[in-house]
Amino acid sequence: MQTILGAGGAIGTELARELRHYTDRVRLVGRKPVAVNPTDELFSADLTNAAQVERAVAGSDVVYLTVGYEYNRRVWRAKWPATMRNVLDACQKHQAKLVFFDNVYMYDRAYIAHMTEETPVRPTSKKGEIRAQIAQMLLSAAQSGQVQALIARSADFLGLKNSVLVETVYKNLSKGKRADWLANADKIHNWTNVLDAAKATALLGNTPDAYNQVWHLPTDKAPITGRQWVEMFAQEMHVAPRFRVVPLWLMSLLGLFVPVMRELREMAYQYSQDYFFDSSKFEKRFGYTPISAREGVRQIVTSGKQGAGN
Repeated sequence: MQTILGAGGAIGTELARELRHYTDRVRLVGRKPVAVNPTDELFSADLTNAAQVERAVAGSDVVYLTVGYEYNRRVWRAKWPATMRNVLDACQKHQAKLVFFDNVYMYDRAYIAHMTEETPVRPTSKKGEIRAQIAQMLLSAAQSGQVQALIARSADFLGLKNSVLVETVYKNLSKGKRADWLANADKIHNWTNVLDAAKATALLGNTPDAYNQVWHLPTDKAPITGRQWVEMFAQEMHVAPRFRVVPLWLMSLLGLFVPVMRELREMAYQYSQDYFFDSSKFEKRFGYTPISAREGVRQIVTSGKQGAGN
């Protein structure tokens, strides 16, 4: 049995598909889980409830923690440490391996121009502090032998769900609007394709010697700027590459009326300087070539057209 905690998000759905290559028993856990594969087992649970998590994990060989809470630091502060504690305790009790799907918020902003698994963990945001806290909870439990666990870390998503790039560039252009780019469109920013992320996470979870480590998930290394991302989408969509840059002062002002802008404001440093995510460790270990940025854009546009035609 392999179990996904938080199965309804951007990564959970694709991960469920990938796990069918490794097991015929997949359990999807969430508040209102929906089957992805015909034989999926559905289990309703609140991950902040220890008893419910314990029951959700029971019988699992591998557990994947992929839940995505509301993008709000107060929600994160209230839910993430409790969730990680519950999951670690349940995995220890049932001797299940744990794969935690993580992001890069805990890295020192001075080093995001080239992030590797060795990049210093010195968060400079409230959200980053929370992510550093829960990652350390997992690493401490793994180092002490309480659980076998690993961290599968991703850059920002390129996918149809929960992707800032898709929301601010693709969807704006598809509505005849200008694309939006935060802070500085001439800085490099690479993105992890959700399909690569899911395939790699499943592979790591089923590779015994991958545990008790941090892994960067496969991400195309092309040094593409914000301006170039807009141009790629526009070219694929056959529209003009129109965009505006949303400066930091405007993000602060918009945050008074649009809550997500207020939350994004503290993470704007990821757009005001080069942001490059290096997944060489994974690629060398598994001989894996990530989906190219251009092919990822083509996938998004093609999927969007198919969705519009339904």
